Amino acid sequence: MQRLKNMNPSTCDVSVVVPVFNEEESVDILCRSLHEALSGLGRSYEIVLVDDGSKDGTWAKLNDLIKEYPCFRLIRFRRNFGQTAAMSAGFHAAAGEIIVTLDADLQNDPADIPKLLERMDDGYDVVSGWRRDRKDPFINRRLPSMLANGLISKITGVALHDYGCTLKAYRRDIIKQVHLYGEMHRFIPALASWVGGTVDEVVVNHHARRFGTSKYGISRTFRVVLDLMTVKFLMHYSTRPIHIFGKIGGMFALPGLLMLVAMIGFHLSFLLFGTTFGADLIKRPFWVMTSFMLIFFSLQFISMGLLAEMQIRTYHEAQDKPIYTIREIAESPAAS
Repeated sequence: MQRLKNMNPSTCDVSVVVPVFNEEESVDILCRSLHEALSGLGRSYEIVLVDDGSKDGTWAKLNDLIKEYPCFRLIRFRRNFGQTAAMSAGFHAAAGEIIVTLDADLQNDPADIPKLLERMDDGYDVVSGWRRDRKDPFINRRLPSMLANGLISKITGVALHDYGCTLKAYRRDIIKQVHLYGEMHRFIPALASWVGGTVDEVVVNHHARRFGTSKYGISRTFRVVLDLMTVKFLMHYSTRPIHIFGKIGGMFALPGLLMLVAMIGFHLSFLLFGTTFGADLIKRPFWVMTSFMLIFFSLQFISMGLLAEMQIRTYHEAQDKPIYTIREIAESPAAS
């Protein structure tokens, strides 16, 4: 397995990282647009395309294209590991002081990259694209995205209109501190803010899909909610997990204590004064036992899920184990 760490020790001004999966029809236009947008910047640059295990002719097409353009590097996965892994590989390989990401399906416009870089020059660490005039179906794409953006902004405290827009720019020293697992790529601005980065957004163009079909659907909404729970935990409780467990335990402990005090009070009242109020409750504790068992099970599952999230990060980071494996790497002749 090839490793990406220290693969390219030299630096440049801008690295563009593009995850690619089954985009054979798009990559020709993509490479040309990227070359046109970046060659006129007046900055040194590189373009890192990560083939996430494409099953069509994407890899062969890319190998032909990098012979026509300079400053391209290709990374090919052994299988499909997902967009988060592809972006992580691109970040590891990138040598730029600023790292820009965008999708390969031509819906993001490479011509917007200078706009992001200008805002980065104002001192921001992360600049996120905002597809204000988004060219996607409303019911199954835009509406779930609007709801997710509002929820993510509320939970993380980092307010953005469009977390789902891949077109973003990051400072190298910030993104290198963000470790990605699962499907966390959509939360990178929030994670970057957590390590001290400043975040802003700019309006960018968005084009209707020209080839193929989207790899995402409304089914990912549930996964976003689950990932958001993890991000909330990592951002606020990863170094003090007792606080979240204490809050959850307190919510269940209070009614439990009240029920216990009530049971003791009813029992003492019956013994001391012969009152029958609450006598039926004393004789029938089954519902109390059942409720406590359900509470115990729910706490067990929540605890196991959060502890598993922490454990998997320890597993990867302690062993320096990547979340992807690479089959091969290729570069433009001029970049060799």
